[in-house]
Amino acid sequence: MITWTEFERRQPVLAAVGRDQFYQHNIGLGFIATVRRDGGPRVHPVCPVISSAGLHVLILPGPKRGDLRRDGRYSLHTEMFPPPREDDGFAVSGRAREETDRATWTVVRDQVMKDFGELWPNYENLTLFELAVEGCLLTLTQPTDQFLKGPTIWKAPA
Repeated sequence: MITWTEFERRQPVLAAVGRDQFYQHNIGLGFIATVRRDGGPRVHPVCPVISSAGLHVLILPGPKRGDLRRDGRYSLHTEMFPPPREDDGFAVSGRAREETDRATWTVVRDQVMKDFGELWPNYENLTLFELAVEGCLLTLTQPTDQFLKGPTIWKAPA
């Protein structure tokens, strides 16, 4: 598993396409799947933050925060809107780790301010998680200069 920053270094074109899909509306938007205590999936909307510090999510107290603290496995998905490319998508999967480093918090906070223009309500109650990258899936309905139509699968080196 590697950091998003390392993923960008190793796969710059794929990472840029993924970032563009998460930020298609100028803010990070996606759905995070976590693992419930009983092993089942749980899906929630989130606002991922991609910055020089990596790929992060800020989570309020609740079930998904508990899932990430207990298990850590996640999958973060997005879809393109509007038609004709609404079936395009990007997903990144791996393990989440709670981030307590103040310097990282500052970088993420600055990115949130840049993306949103202000801090989210209840920002002081949020928990920061870094999302390490184990693999990703890009699905395209039309080919591009860099990728074929259909799925492109990438896995981090062991």
